[in-house]
Amino acid sequence: MNARTPPGATAFALMILLCATWGFQQVAIKIAGQSVSPLMQSGLRSAIALLLLILWARWRGLALAQADGTLCAGLLAGSLFALEFAFIYLGLSYTTASRMIVALYTAPCFTVLGLHCFVPGEEMRRRHLLGVVLAFSGIVLGFADASGSRPDAWIGDLLGLLAALGWAATTVLIRASGLARISATKVLFYQLAVSAACLLPLSLLIGETGITHLSAPVLLALAYQGVIVAFASYLVWFWLLTRYLTTRLSVFSFLTPLFGVSFGVLLLGDRLTTSFAAAAACVSAGIVLVNLPARRQTVCQEDSP
Repeated sequence: MNARTPPGATAFALMILLCATWGFQQVAIKIAGQSVSPLMQSGLRSAIALLLLILWARWRGLALAQADGTLCAGLLAGSLFALEFAFIYLGLSYTTASRMIVALYTAPCFTVLGLHCFVPGEEMRRRHLLGVVLAFSGIVLGFADASGSRPDAWIGDLLGLLAALGWAATTVLIRASGLARISATKVLFYQLAVSAACLLPLSLLIGETGITHLSAPVLLALAYQGVIVAFASYLVWFWLLTRYLTTRLSVFSFLTPLFGVSFGVLLLGDRLTTSFAAAAACVSAGIVLVNLPARRQTVCQEDSP
């Protein structure tokens, strides 16, 4: 394995682009949600990305179905991934894109807590604790600000926190199981395959409306989620992880909720109050603190954002 190096200008530019890409995803979900029900939309996202991933793996000669003892852990990781995105898509039926992304990006703080409890050598440091306190203070501040929100927006906010827990649980599982020694591409294959296999049938079983009509904006929003986010951006993220120090890259994740809030306000008309802006800033500051690199770097596998 090649040694990881500190990221340079190219890596910084790619990370900013990735954060903007992930931040825009909530807007795309809202746009497609006008014509596609939540679980159907989430399942289609995974199915589109899965097809592209399989074709890409065949082109690269990568084995995705080879027995390596990770099937059980992979199925569990896929189930957690499916839950995470079910909560996100269902939550966006109740709350705004801005509020959802702020709730979702508390995941790194939950991850620090989970790693401390379940993975040896991942003890929480003072700065981690401060980051967790800051982020959760931001969540309390944000949830307390209900101005301009629908009365049941708290349901969507709560689902956003549950999605963050699902994301954190997936990351801890990957680090604590045999999934840590296989390629990130195969981990993504597990996640996309299980989520597509679960969410599409579940959408039909619970009687969702499915797809009511397709317009150009809806098709573009679906393509953005499946092709750009769930396939292309994750492969770029994994490529960066193979070449650069993970902790230096992860610090940039604080930009994602800032981009998400900005896109929600500018493109969807989400209300931005002083208290909610402060809440987003607290969550972003918390993300920075929990991801700041220690003096001695360690190389580890990270779940995709």
